[in-house]
Amino acid sequence: MSQPTDENVIWLTQEAHDRLQAQLDHLRGPGRAELSARIGEARDEGDLRENGGYHAAKEEQGKAEARIRQLEDLLRRAEVGELPASGDPLGPGMVVTIRFAGDSDTETFLLGSRELAGEVEVDVYSPQSPLGREIVGKEVGDSAKYEAPNGRVVEVEIVSAEPFKG
Repeated sequence: MSQPTDENVIWLTQEAHDRLQAQLDHLRGPGRAELSARIGEARDEGDLRENGGYHAAKEEQGKAEARIRQLEDLLRRAEVGELPASGDPLGPGMVVTIRFAGDSDTETFLLGSRELAGEVEVDVYSPQSPLGREIVGKEVGDSAKYEAPNGRVVEVEIVSAEPFKG
């Protein structure tokens, strides 16, 4: 698979794409209908100014609509592909272990879509993040420097990289 080069592209496995599409379909269909029914029931209870159930349902509806827009955008920009192979240059879909210069501690993370965070047992760094941009295309043993959010330049060595096995 060729690696996405456009900063707006989000790499997803077919499984992740299907899961996000199912979530979007649910929110657009049964999710909207359920929230609409809850709002209607709460509205029927009377004075809306003091109706906590109504306001909670409206807030939940706003969050659901925001998530729908987020998922639509994400899926529109998604590139679905197979996982990279061992020995490939670093790219989305790889679990990477780095060592910070001057330190013996290592950090392991998945280079991929932030949408996977919480779904996997490892931290997820976007290929568009400062660190991600600097290590994409590199190989095990290479070093990279990136600017941390605090403005400090950080140097890392790539210790290992393996395809994500989900």
